[in-house]
Amino acid sequence: MPARVLEAARAAFDVEARGDTTPLTAAEMRAALAEFDGVLPTLGDLFSAAVFAGVESPRCRILANFGVGTNHIDADAARAAGITVTNTPGVVTDATADIALMLILMTARRAGEGERMLRAGLWEGWHPTQMLGTHVSGKTVGIVGMGRIGQAIAQRCHAGFGMEVVYHNRSRKDVSVPARQLGSVAEVARAADFLVLAVPGGAETRHLVDEGVLAAMKPSAHLVNIARGDVVDEAALVAALRDGRIAGAGLDVYEREPEVPPALRELEGVTLLPHLGTATLEVREAMGLMALENLRAFFGGKDVPNPVA
Repeated sequence: MPARVLEAARAAFDVEARGDTTPLTAAEMRAALAEFDGVLPTLGDLFSAAVFAGVESPRCRILANFGVGTNHIDADAARAAGITVTNTPGVVTDATADIALMLILMTARRAGEGERMLRAGLWEGWHPTQMLGTHVSGKTVGIVGMGRIGQAIAQRCHAGFGMEVVYHNRSRKDVSVPARQLGSVAEVARAADFLVLAVPGGAETRHLVDEGVLAAMKPSAHLVNIARGDVVDEAALVAALRDGRIAGAGLDVYEREPEVPPALRELEGVTLLPHLGTATLEVREAMGLMALENLRAFFGGKDVPNPVA
């Protein structure tokens, strides 16, 4: 946790903080449920049904998740064990939307490829056809998932780059910028020059972008994923990129993080980031402080501000 968050936590609670940044093992998660009143987990800590089932009488009463996405926590199993789950919505919106725009620009303008060429000492100087990319302004962005983050991406694309916005969402949304809602992910994929994924993770969205959706995309189109890695069928994406069926991809998340398939790393037309979506000090502090607010409310006998289960 950022220093400011740890300081605030220690002012309110008796705190045990891990020095290791790797995800908790199943044994560590069971021990945490058995030994602590509350746990502040992160997205790598897979609190599955099996983990909850392995603790007969958990001492833990709340999992105050550090992050908005909670697909790594089995909410039904937590509820059955009498454990409240909370998250940190809102504070991550702008930072995550900014990463989406960065990936759109980087993959369209071949920024990663250009930097690698320059650092390798291979740049021979400017010329009229050097590393020609794709213009972003005036193109069509297709957004899958029009929640807070999706709408922030739409606003940036429309106001900043004059882009047409199309989207798919399970329910109709009142969007603040001109945008057309389409009936399926495949319809959005067919219409978009840049297909941006901003849906929650979980069983309902696993491999939402599969071979069929990728086949619907234009050969000139780019895929951007700032949602969860398993929203995309990674093997199908590699095949589409290798075959030239889509032009490129910008990825901040992966199916089996921190593993990134060598096939993706070898493709020059792909921009790869190490899950930087919320990685600003201001946002990470805000996430931690919001998680603490959920803990303080819970142990103060009040309704938690951000309940998930």
